[in-house]
Formats: sequence, structure tokens, C-alpha cells
Amino acid sequence: MPTSIKVENLSKLYRLGEIGTGTISQDIHRWFTTKVMGQEDPFLKIGQSNDRTTKGESDVVYSLQDINFEIEQGDAVGIIGRNGAGKSTLLKILSRVTAPTTGRINIKGRVASLLEVGTGFHPELTGRENIFLNGTILGMRKKEIARKLDEIIDFSGVERYVDTPVKRYSSGMYVRLAFAVAAHLESEILIVDEVLAVGDAEFQKKCLGKMGDVSKGEGRTVLFVSHNMPSINALCTSSVFMQNGSIKSIGETSAIIKEYLTDAQISSHHREFNYSHEKFELRSVEIKNINSNGKEIYRDKEITLAFNYFNKESKGNTYFSIKMKNEVGDYFLVTGSSKANLILELGEGTARMNIPAGFFNEGTYLIELMIINYQESGGYTTYFHDTEFLQVEILQEKRPIGSWMGKEVGQIRHTFEWTN
Repeated sequence: MPTSIKVENLSKLYRLGEIGTGTISQDIHRWFTTKVMGQEDPFLKIGQSNDRTTKGESDVVYSLQDINFEIEQGDAVGIIGRNGAGKSTLLKILSRVTAPTTGRINIKGRVASLLEVGTGFHPELTGRENIFLNGTILGMRKKEIARKLDEIIDFSGVERYVDTPVKRYSSGMYVRLAFAVAAHLESEILIVDEVLAVGDAEFQKKCLGKMGDVSKGEGRTVLFVSHNMPSINALCTSSVFMQNGSIKSIGETSAIIKEYLTDAQISSHHREFNYSHEKFELRSVEIKNINSNGKEIYRDKEITLAFNYFNKESKGNTYFSIKMKNEVGDYFLVTGSSKANLILELGEGTARMNIPAGFFNEGTYLIELMIINYQESGGYTTYFHDTEFLQVEILQEKRPIGSWMGKEVGQIRHTFEWTN
């Protein structure tokens, strides 16, 4: 198959704080050298990698650094990585929203992209008018757009409001119409960022089906960014794992997802945090077997998950929400604290969640944490939220030689009480 996208030595630098060289004459010199002469920026500094968890010394960071890859026509490629890895910046460069600092991109065909809610829509125009506007931007003729119009409106499910200005649409309606436009207009490359998370479950399933049809049936190239690993696994044959602005690995999707979920940054039973809210500070988290100082965690022993915190204001209405995912990103457990079983102390303290022995099956699991404070007047404040903040590897119990050594299916393996 011919190459649809080729990226060579791509880098994108951003300057933190003030923008500019400091003098008008140097700004003009920079503009003339880079824009007119086409040469490298004479005032470019050596940047640091974009690791959001550490404090850097340079005011210049690499959002992307030395990116190289090729995508063949008709491929569906997933792009995965933690927040701040450079995924969205890469898609913006491929969509020509922003320009790279160095490197080059060769793209064969027209690009339709869905990067943010409302991207490419004019709020004062109706849904119908925005469909024609988007098609015109893609270089399509009015007759070509009109031929696809009914199909786009039907897929989006907003037929009743198609002649209403889109500024009155909800974010979900925005995404429905924007995806329908991007997927149905005749572009050779479809780029979709994480905006599908705004839509409901039924529409997300519909979108994944359409992207599969676009890639396999119509031979168009699809680039898909998501934190939903089952969606990536279902749609994409290959994936790119990005970390701190660089590509860590490229390969078959299931292998890349497993590498991402078992990455060294999150595969730790203990984590220290620099994160601090004005009212609450999470300092560290540790998971281990109770009464054990070893690093290994066995399924047949009781497990404790300890959160060390500093509570600055509220005493009674702060709660921990825990969600657990398996190796491919499927959620299998949701739990949390309640006012009946946990009241946080003011100042320094430790909150513990104890898990009974034998509850989990052996395996590698990812934990999502959300700490929220409910307000008496209604609503809540989010103190902390990380979808992949801790990984735990639970080992099978030690079994005598000669016994069955296999692994049971599933993630929960609890023994419940039985009665006659």
C-alpha cells in the first residue's frame, strides 16, 4: 500500500513564560531568518523533554522531539500515552493547525480532523451551514457536499436542530455533528482526538463502527487518540506509544497497550506526589499486603491501600473514588469511601482501604483515583483525579509442588459465604 503520512525528525518547541526575544530588532531578525530565508531560528535554545511531573531549569520545552514514523493508506492507527505526552500536539501539526519547529511531514490526500469540541464550526451559523463550510474548507464542491448532506444529518441524530445556530447546541450535539461531517466528507485521512468521550455510549459505539468502515471498507487512513484502551484495541491494527514528547514504541495494538499499561512510570506499588490543591494535598500512596514489608503482593493475603494526605480545610465531606481496570483497560471494579466509614482528620493523616484476602485473581491491574469534596449547598470540588495513577501486580498464592498452577479467568476471585 502507498504511504499516506510520513513524518521525519519532527520536533515542536514551546517557550514558557514570556514570548519573544526581548527586543523588537531581534524579533524582526528571527521573523526574517525563519519565514523569509527558511533557515533555523537563530535564537532557539536547547530545550528539555516535556515531563510534566518534574520542575525544569529551562524556559523552553520539547512538546515533541525527533518524531519519525510512516502510515500506509487504509491503516487505522491508535496514538496512546499519558496526559502531556504530545499526542494532541502531533495531531494539530498533522492537521496543519500549528507548524513544527523542525522536521517535515508528507501527507498524501485531504485531512479531516476532529480535535476539540466545536473545532471548525462558526457559532452563529446553523448546523446545515456549518456542514457546507467544513466541506468547502476541505476543498469539496457544493454539489459533492449536497450529495452527502442527508447521510450526514441522519448519522448525527440532530435533524430537528440542523437549522438552529450551533451556539445553542450542547457539547454532545456539537461532537455528533462534527464527527458526522468529518467522517462522511470525502477526505483521504481522518484524524480524531479524544473528543468522542463527550458523546454518549451509543454514539461512541456508532462512531467506532463508522471509523472501522472508513478504514477497512473505504481505504481511508484513520488516526485515533483515546484513553479508552478497548476502543483503541477494537479499531486499530497498530498503535504508537508516546512518552514525554517522544515515541517510545510502535507496533501491534494489543502489545503496545500492554506495554503502556505496564510502563515503568506507573508500575509501582508506591508513589510520591507533588500535587497540591489549595484545600487538600495528596502526599503519597502505597499498596501492599498487610503485615508485610515485601514488595510482592499475594492474592491470598489481605491487601491495604494507604493514602497519606494533608487536609487543610474540610473535615467531613471528602471522599475517595476508586476504579480498577485490567491489562487492556476494561473497568471491572468501582468502589469508594463514604461518610459512614471515613471522616478525614484536619491536618496530616492516612486513609486506608482494606481488601479481603482472596478477593482478586492474580494479574496486573491499573487503579484510577478521584478525590472529591461535596459541598453542603450542592455540587462538588475535585481535589485530585488521575486515570492511571497506580499499577498493582497481584501474584498467585504459593502452591505446593504437584498442585494445579494455572490461572483462573477474570479479575475477581472472591469466595462468598454459602449456606444450606
